[in-house]
Amino acid sequence: MNDLLDVNVWMALVDKRHVHHALAAHYWADATVQSRAFCRVTANGFLRLCTHTKAMPNPLSIHEAWIIYRQFLSIPMIRWLPESPQLDDRFCTLSCAPGFLHHLWTDAYLAALAMDTNHRLVSFDGDFKRFTGLNFLHLTP
Repeated sequence: MNDLLDVNVWMALVDKRHVHHALAAHYWADATVQSRAFCRVTANGFLRLCTHTKAMPNPLSIHEAWIIYRQFLSIPMIRWLPESPQLDDRFCTLSCAPGFLHHLWTDAYLAALAMDTNHRLVSFDGDFKRFTGLNFLHLTP
């Protein structure tokens, strides 16, 4: 299984006081997962949120955030997930679906990328269930 992790999973892995840290650590220990991936959106979200006091009670410095992000990328099973030329078509299809809600733009992008690259999307956010055809692992307590 190849997984694309939502920002909330990366955050829970890093912050041991995060309400979902234990669940994220349990997921991380799953030996059946062959690779886990960052993309530009999740990398940017991780760097932004882990340095912000509203997202982390004890935020990292910008330098610390870059170090941790690069440490993740140095792990052999962590991949960088590039976009294909066809991604925009799938992204358009998901975001133009009837009932699409404004707050789902980033979710639609991540769902499109996961589908386009044949990755399972892993998140604590149940909104991803809206996207038909998405292989989605909803981490719930």
